[in-house]
Amino acid sequence: MRAFKCLCIAASLALAATALAADPVPRYNTIELQADAQRELANDTLSASLFVELNDANPAALANAINKAANEALRVAREYKGVRARSGNNQSYPVYAKGNVLQGWRGRAEIRIESRDFEAASGLIGRLQAGMQLGGLSFSVSPEARRQSESDLITEAIAAFRSRAEIVRAALAGRSYKIVHLNVNSGPGAPQPRFAVAHAMAAGAPEVAAPNLEAGTSMVTVTVGGVIEVLD
Repeated sequence: MRAFKCLCIAASLALAATALAADPVPRYNTIELQADAQRELANDTLSASLFVELNDANPAALANAINKAANEALRVAREYKGVRARSGNNQSYPVYAKGNVLQGWRGRAEIRIESRDFEAASGLIGRLQAGMQLGGLSFSVSPEARRQSESDLITEAIAAFRSRAEIVRAALAGRSYKIVHLNVNSGPGAPQPRFAVAHAMAAGAPEVAAPNLEAGTSMVTVTVGGVIEVLD
């Protein structure tokens, strides 16, 4: 009987301990805070798209002309060792006149380039614009440079978070505080590109002057948010 009572008491204590573990520890004076750190980085990567659009009554002839133009652009791009080039969107569609009468076909082929060598990219763009149009041009920070900057900014953002936490502790007349949980997030800010680009010319025109490029900067931000508990 005594052994049975001991087992019952042990079981009760185990259940009580389990219940206490399941219940969250009550917290008082919890405050949500957020802080961030920013750094402006020079954009070191250029991305651009160039395209050619042609019309023809014969869809096969149109496809042949479009493919030749795109292939030639890629061949020229291979001469620029510091520039990566690849095919982009390629499409063709019918063109109708009034009365829904088929008038012909229109096709478009695109190539996309990326480079950290702005001088080489500028030269290639100017050369290709003799027969293609510039569809878009943008600048960004390379993944490697962004990761390095974010690693540095994490320390700064956490220090800023702790500084704010200390201000809150003092305002509440607490003797100390502890961090309940913390989140670290990073992301790019809005880029600030600046560039000048020469206008495209028709196919067969002389080579276009290379555009003057100013890459501008991008803002890299790391945000730290979390909850602290101010202790009396």
